[in-house]
Amino acid sequence: MRMHEVTTAADKKAFLQVAVDIYANDPNWIRPLDKDIEEVFDPEKNKFIKRGGEYIRWLLQDDAGRNVGRIAAFVNKTYKQEQPTGGIGFFECDDNYEHAALMFDHCRQWLQARGMEAMDGPINFGERDKWWGLVTDGYYSPLYGMTYNPPYYVQLFERYGFQVYFNQVCFALKVKNRLEKKFYDRHAMYATNPEYRAQRIEKGKLDKYVKDFTTIYNKAWAGHGGGKSLDEKTVAKMFKTMKPVMDENIIWFVYHKEEPIAMWVNLPDLNQYFRHLNGQFGLLQKLKFLWLKSFGKCNRFVGIIFGVVPEYQGKGIDGFMIVEGANVIQAMARYEDYEMQWIGDFNPKMINIAESLGTTRSRNLVTYRYLFDREKEFKRHRFL
Repeated sequence: MRMHEVTTAADKKAFLQVAVDIYANDPNWIRPLDKDIEEVFDPEKNKFIKRGGEYIRWLLQDDAGRNVGRIAAFVNKTYKQEQPTGGIGFFECDDNYEHAALMFDHCRQWLQARGMEAMDGPINFGERDKWWGLVTDGYYSPLYGMTYNPPYYVQLFERYGFQVYFNQVCFALKVKNRLEKKFYDRHAMYATNPEYRAQRIEKGKLDKYVKDFTTIYNKAWAGHGGGKSLDEKTVAKMFKTMKPVMDENIIWFVYHKEEPIAMWVNLPDLNQYFRHLNGQFGLLQKLKFLWLKSFGKCNRFVGIIFGVVPEYQGKGIDGFMIVEGANVIQAMARYEDYEMQWIGDFNPKMINIAESLGTTRSRNLVTYRYLFDREKEFKRHRFL
């Protein structure tokens, strides 16, 4: 066995192919777009590299020269933890503990040489909204940007000594189901009051919604658990990226006397389209994507962000917004399933909010941590 560093174009292609080989017989796996993976390791695309981050990728090759595993290790200078902590991710491996341990050993040694005292994984060399965590429950087709793995990966990580740093809980519900009575009660409190209105987003007026999103986000989320404020330029860029796949019927804002006070932002699950593209996104695939978006079936939409400004929290505005949206979304009969992006178990307030929506826990992912000093006390992620 040997670890081969990924450096050439052929190596990069082989790095992608390892996942294809691992999941060849798994109908639930959806191949990510190759460009989405490669952009993580592109200094021109990944801002964390520009900020001084480092990374390395390896292929694990058996004695016959076959690639039976892959892994990446990275140091993200903005990833602040109790001790200097590196990351590992994009892990794929056959069902062989010795193979996994060899890759983990190489990551640990590489990170130790750069002053790290722990490693978290599997995580992304970037933000937590993509490729973060190991699936431990809910082995069905992943959402766009979500990791997916065979069940035996759990044993590979835990046998090596990784411990649960935090759980990442996902929530879902069936779109056709009637909402709980409490939502209609809350809706009735505001439905006849002309000072309040719920509004679907309009693609032709995105500049307005950029301002409204920024206002609500910064009031509801900035400073929450170390959350960062957003500026309108950043939000405008995000909306521009989202625009081609937006469904105006599933993005909602609420206003009181024309002031934005709540938002519920959702997108169609892009993996419902990308599963047909085999990881490619050239001209032909883009044309196919446009055709699928217009005529294909996408029966799942995904919760991106839900927020109410503090002075209106706990007053039923959430119920008003959800019922207004549900009345339109259920009448469309386009979507069958709704799933929210994961919430860390260190955030019980948001867990309670998600459960109050009438959802069920749909899947669980785990962020693991491995302390290099095996005598040091292990601590879970602190509660918010």
